[in-house]
Amino acid sequence: MNNPTPTEKTIAQSHDTAQTLPSPVRCLSGALISGGMAIALYSLMTSIAQTFAAKPIHSDNPAVVNIASAVRTLVVGIVALGTGIFGLVALGLVALAVQILVQRLTKRFAPPSDRQ
Repeated sequence: MNNPTPTEKTIAQSHDTAQTLPSPVRCLSGALISGGMAIALYSLMTSIAQTFAAKPIHSDNPAVVNIASAVRTLVVGIVALGTGIFGLVALGLVALAVQILVQRLTKRFAPPSDRQ
């Protein structure tokens, strides 16, 4: 039948969800960290690309040239992908912080009949 007494599992689940609610400060701090990672990865990517450009491939074998250029492209591409992902995460977290602020401000100034 129905057990009206809460178990430890339900208490722990409600406690975990109460601690992980997003706040604008948490979103902005996460955006700052993610943006910092994006800037660091962008700096690394430009450094890698400049290093590859400064050191050309010296070989007469077309297979070696093709493989080396493919590896260089993959290395720069993977770092660029990481840069883009961290940059988009930072933008998304800033947008989430703005959305939470707007929701809190509109809920605060809403008429009492509209509140739930």
